[in-house]
Amino acid sequence: MMPGIMTWWWVPMALLSVVFFVVILIILFWVLGKLYPSGRQSHSSSTALEVLKERLARGEITEEEYRRLKKILEE
Repeated sequence: MMPGIMTWWWVPMALLSVVFFVVILIILFWVLGKLYPSGRQSHSSSTALEVLKERLARGEITEEEYRRLKKILEE
């Protein structure tokens, strides 16, 4: 064997192994984050007025109901 060439092959192979496992971990955490969101952007964080506006936009309540409920919320 050629000791000069083979002596240092473990250095790049070790670095590539570390990079490979770091990339795998990053991908794993990204996929798990997409599958199981933390809930920071959940619908429950909407304010009551935002929910009221959404209900009006979907046609669940009339404009009169919207105005009445908005007035109650603003009191």
